[in-house]
Amino acid sequence: MTPKRIMFIINNLGGGGAERVVSNLCKGMGGYEKYGIIFENIVEQKVEATVISIESPPSKNIFKKILKFFVRFFKIKKLKKQKIKPDYAISLLEPCNFLNVITKSKEKTILSFHSHYSVSFPEALSFTQSLSGKILFYIYKTVFKFLYNRADVLVSVSRGVAQDLIKNFGLNPNKMKVIYNPFPIEEIEKLSKEELGNYEPIFKYPVLISAGRLTKQKGHWYLLRIFKKLKEKYSNLKLIILGEGKLKDYLVEFSQNLNLKTFVWDRDTLSDKFDVYFLGFQKNPFKFISRSKIFVLPSLWEGFGNVLVEAMACGIPVVSSDCKSGPREIIAPEIALDERIEKPFFGEYGILIPPFESKFKSPEETLEEKEKMWIEVLEKLLNDEELRKNYSIKAKQRSRDFTLEKIVREWENIFQN
Repeated sequence: MTPKRIMFIINNLGGGGAERVVSNLCKGMGGYEKYGIIFENIVEQKVEATVISIESPPSKNIFKKILKFFVRFFKIKKLKKQKIKPDYAISLLEPCNFLNVITKSKEKTILSFHSHYSVSFPEALSFTQSLSGKILFYIYKTVFKFLYNRADVLVSVSRGVAQDLIKNFGLNPNKMKVIYNPFPIEEIEKLSKEELGNYEPIFKYPVLISAGRLTKQKGHWYLLRIFKKLKEKYSNLKLIILGEGKLKDYLVEFSQNLNLKTFVWDRDTLSDKFDVYFLGFQKNPFKFISRSKIFVLPSLWEGFGNVLVEAMACGIPVVSSDCKSGPREIIAPEIALDERIEKPFFGEYGILIPPFESKFKSPEETLEEKEKMWIEVLEKLLNDEELRKNYSIKAKQRSRDFTLEKIVREWENIFQN
C-alpha cells in the first residue's frame, strides 16, 4: 500500500517551539511520506522529512511583501496539486495557516494554532488605541472567522488557545481539536545527562535557569530585576538564560545596568565569576536545565509553553507566570480555565504566579507586587530542599502525559475521522 503523504507548512525550522513540534511529529509519525515546506532556509531542527525551501524570506518593503506572498501562494498550490499531492496539509503559525487554507485542494487541510491570539496579534501589530490598529485587528478577526472555518480541522495547542479562538475570533467549535504538543521524553532524559564540559564550574553554585527567544513575549527584564534582588541575599546564586532574539542587546545592557556581572556567549571568555549567563541557542539545553535548581518562565503570554514540559522531563521544579495560555494547563490543571489567581498558587506539578503586565521596566524602578511574589516563591524553593524534591518527582510524572507516542495517536485520530 502506498503510504499517505503529509505536508507540513512552517516559516522555517529554527529553534522555536512550533519548529520543534514539526521535528517531533515527523519523528513519531512512522509509515507516512513526510514533507516540510519552509519559507526561510533556516534548518536547525533534525527533521525526518523531505525539506523543501521556497526561498522566500520575509521583507519590510510592502511591495516585496506582496510579491513574496504571491510567490508562496503559487508554489504551495503547485506542490499540492502537481508535485506532492498530499493527503494531509498541516500548517503552523501565520502566515502559513492563511496560505494553507487559500491553497486548499483535495487534501485534508489542518490549521494549527500555537499562540493566544487575543494577546499576540495586538502585540505583533504594536496595537494601542489607535484607529489604524483597531481596524487592522478587526480585519484579522474577520479573516479568521470567514476564511479559517473553511479548513477541515482546527488544532489548538491548549484549551486556553481554543477558547480564545472560538470566543474572540469566531472559529467553529465543531472543527476545533485540542492537542497538546508532543515531546520525546526518553530522549530528553538521555540528553539531560550529557556532560557539561567547560560549563561545569558554573554549576558548583545554585542556578536559576530560563529558556526562550529573547523577545518581549518572554518578559526576561522582569526576571533580571527579580534576580538582582535575590542576589542581595544569595550572593553565590547564578542565572542562566538560553536563547537568542532581537532583545539581546537590550537585555544585556539591562543586566549590566543592574550592576550584574553579565556573560554573553559571543563576547566574553567563560568563567564562574559572572552573575548572569546569556548562553544563546544551545543544541542540547537539557544538560543545563537538569543541573539547575529551578526553572523559571516569566512569560507575558504563551500558546502552550514547551519549555515547561521539557524542564519537567529533566526533573527540576518549575515556576511560571500564569499567563495566557498553557502554563496553567501543564502545571496546575486543577484550576478552572477562567479562574483568576491573585497570589502564588502551589499547584500539583509546579508553581504559578499572577502574570506581569506587558510593559517594559527600567532597572531603577521600584519592584512591583508581582515581582515580590516571585522573590518570595523562589526563596522558599531555594531554602526548602524537601519541597524542591517533591516538585521534581511530580514534574517528571506530569511530563509523561505529553509523550510523543500519545500525542501522535491523537493526530492520527484526526487523519482517520
